[in-house]
Amino acid sequence: MNGNDLEGFRAQILDVKERAKKVGREQHVRFAVNSFVILRETEEEAIRVLREIQGKADTEAVEAFRDAVQQAGASTGNKKGMWADSKVEDLVQYNDGFKTKLIGTKEQIADRILLLKSLGVNLVLTAFLHYEDDIEAYGREVLPLVRKLEAEGRGKDAEDEIRRTGHIYRK
Repeated sequence: MNGNDLEGFRAQILDVKERAKKVGREQHVRFAVNSFVILRETEEEAIRVLREIQGKADTEAVEAFRDAVQQAGASTGNKKGMWADSKVEDLVQYNDGFKTKLIGTKEQIADRILLLKSLGVNLVLTAFLHYEDDIEAYGREVLPLVRKLEAEGRGKDAEDEIRRTGHIYRK
C-alpha cells in the first residue's frame, strides 16, 4: 500500500480482506505499506528535515508525475486510483511514504508502527535519506523499542493504538 490517512488505511485493508474472503483466501492476505523514515532526537528536527527534502524537490517533475498518476487513476474501477488525494509534497517520495508518518522521535515512530500493525499491516517497507546511517539508527533505536512494546501487549488493539497516536493520520 502507499502511504495514506487512517481511514484510507482502514478502508483499503477492509476492502482487500472482504475480496479475499469471497474466494476463501482471507487467511492468506498480508499487507505491506511504503514509508519514508526520518528519525531524529526531536519531532521538530525531523520535520525540518522533511521540509528540506520537500523544498529541494524538482516541483515541475513531481507535478508531472502527479498529473500522470492521477490521470491513470481516473481510468480505474473506482475512478480514483491510489494517488487521487496526494499533494505535491506527498509525492516527492513517490509512493506517498511521507504520509505513513514515520517521522519524528524513536517513540513516535514506534507508536505509529504499532498502530499500523494493529490495523493489519504486516510489513513496513522503509526508505531513508541517508540510507546507511539512518537504517543503522532505525535498527538500533526504533526496532528494539517496537519489540519491547509488543512484548508489553501493544500493537493488537486498533482502538487503543488510535487513541495513542491516531490523530497524526487524520485528514
